[in-house]
Amino acid sequence: MQWLPADVRRGQLIDAALMLAAQQGVAALTIRRVAEAGGVSLGVVHYHFEDKDELLTEMAESLILAISESMRTAFTDLIGTTHPRGIEGLRELLRAGIGGLWPIIEATPDHQLLTYEITAQALRQRAAGHAEAGAITARQYRTMDTEAVAFLDLCAHRAGVTWSTPVDQVAHFALAALDGLVLRWLVDRDGDAALAALDDLVQIIATKAVSDRPG
Repeated sequence: MQWLPADVRRGQLIDAALMLAAQQGVAALTIRRVAEAGGVSLGVVHYHFEDKDELLTEMAESLILAISESMRTAFTDLIGTTHPRGIEGLRELLRAGIGGLWPIIEATPDHQLLTYEITAQALRQRAAGHAEAGAITARQYRTMDTEAVAFLDLCAHRAGVTWSTPVDQVAHFALAALDGLVLRWLVDRDGDAALAALDDLVQIIATKAVSDRPG
């Protein structure tokens, strides 16, 4: 087994777990299988992750951060060339950022399904009396909320607008709608309908802001 820095090894094991879970489902994921896939001993996996719940939490966060990075890249590419202002500018920025998610979603349907599966399993365990399982979904959604609020605040700042609804509420609404859109796409794989719905979502989000320079 090749020696690797702890953070590199941890990332390698998360990637191995994601690959296994995407292929076989969360229920089939075990610490032993992750060790085999990562080419390490069982003890090495336990050194980095106390148990499967901790591993699932890190997997969920990795998936969310990958999607957020795609959004930031699309957003950065846009603001590097234009400086849109006002509500119409906000729509343009939102469209670029949210639209930047779609290529990675279409390219990784198994991973998108995996995020729902991780959430569903954690909620099922919590309902069965395992309160600690709820920490997985709580952390998953906290990460999503943080990323969404940062993105929305940056869009508003760049466009010179102010959110008339508390930005955390806007983020919650946007994420809930996006969750539903992705799940629907996983069912029917209608990309055109999904893109049209994403544009509708942008229009709705933009109504929750007002220009800093009315008129």
